[in-house]
Amino acid sequence: MKPLSRPQGWSNWSGTVRCEPNWCSEPVSLEEIQAEVLRAAEEGERLRVIGSGCSFAPLCWTDDNQMSLRRFTGIESADVQRSRVWVRAGTTLRHLNELLAERELALENGPSTDAPTIAGLIATGSHGSGTAFGNLASMVTGLRLVLADGSVRVCSREQQPELFDAARVSLGALGVVTHIELQCIDHYRLKVTSRRASFGETLARLTELRREHRNLELHWFPYAGVVRQRYADESREAPQPALSVATVRGLAYEQIMLRGMRTLARRSTQAAEYAGKLLAARLPTESCVLDAERAYALPRRTRVQQLEYALPLERAADILRQLERVIRALDFRVHIPIEIRFVRGDDAWLSPQYRRDSVCIALPAYGDRPYAAYFAAVTELFDRSEGRPHWGSAHDKTISDLRPLYPRLDDFCALRRQLDPHGLFLNPHIARLFGANLR
Repeated sequence: MKPLSRPQGWSNWSGTVRCEPNWCSEPVSLEEIQAEVLRAAEEGERLRVIGSGCSFAPLCWTDDNQMSLRRFTGIESADVQRSRVWVRAGTTLRHLNELLAERELALENGPSTDAPTIAGLIATGSHGSGTAFGNLASMVTGLRLVLADGSVRVCSREQQPELFDAARVSLGALGVVTHIELQCIDHYRLKVTSRRASFGETLARLTELRREHRNLELHWFPYAGVVRQRYADESREAPQPALSVATVRGLAYEQIMLRGMRTLARRSTQAAEYAGKLLAARLPTESCVLDAERAYALPRRTRVQQLEYALPLERAADILRQLERVIRALDFRVHIPIEIRFVRGDDAWLSPQYRRDSVCIALPAYGDRPYAAYFAAVTELFDRSEGRPHWGSAHDKTISDLRPLYPRLDDFCALRRQLDPHGLFLNPHIARLFGANLR
């Protein structure tokens, strides 16, 4: 097992979480994972598993031990008849999509970023968009995890179902998830269309748009009153071998403008607001046919801090109108588009979509600009609407806040204490979420 040298410590992707772990292991086998878990437990230390560092919350922060599974990747086995695969936890979604395509398989839906590991996406309840589809954890049919005593448990709906429902979205608090069995479908293509519309038109047609299209996500520019509607439907057309010149030019322009607005926001909020309106006004209407593995991910080069909540789907239009009023009344300078997605409910105990179809609203903000008041006002609005924060976003919730939102939270906490009585997999943030004491 190879230690990972980090003379300057560890940081998440956005640079908002930093720490200096004493040790980081890089196991290459299940046996090495077990050995590292036992070593940390016997020495009375704590251990957090890191993925790609894409979460905005301090889920992986530790001054003790980290474990990276970046060398523990790939598809371990495939059941062709049932279209299921066992995947090693350190596999990034991008790599997994490529491996599935080679087998003429695909995930039924995907998030807008494919850089994170599959284990990290599942552990935090990450999702794509489309009311017919749940989050990535809802595609899980089996899990293998190493517990604090070094033992290996395998769970599914048929085998240890309660552990399965708890472990699918667990924030790494129950053990080290090493393998994930995923339900896939036959490979497919999507015709992806982007078009510009007004905020009012989009809200008026929101239910219609969700029903008309397989996938729908919205990027809302509040000060311009403009929404980019991005929707996708299955297609038999030949996929484009590469992005068109116009599409590449448009993506490059958008990234340049977003980076430029970050610089402008430091000097002149009015100039940054004007640039945002200019970007919104130039959103093109375009369509392209893409293979499933390329259809969902969007460029993510501008580093931000982000708050996201899952809210009741039936209240989506009303909540968005209230959000617009809050932004205008308090004169918040929202320079980055607000992202709106739609997710089907599921039954994982800690899923933000637990037994509730949801609209998920993500609010990015430049990390080097003041955003605390913006996030606080939005949090107050979403709390009144029974919103559940995305586990990987920059929320401030503790167990007392979360208990009314998650009917099985106390059951999860009891199971966590049973499986990890000495808090091996805790850190201060996880302890606050689950009302645990660090030892």
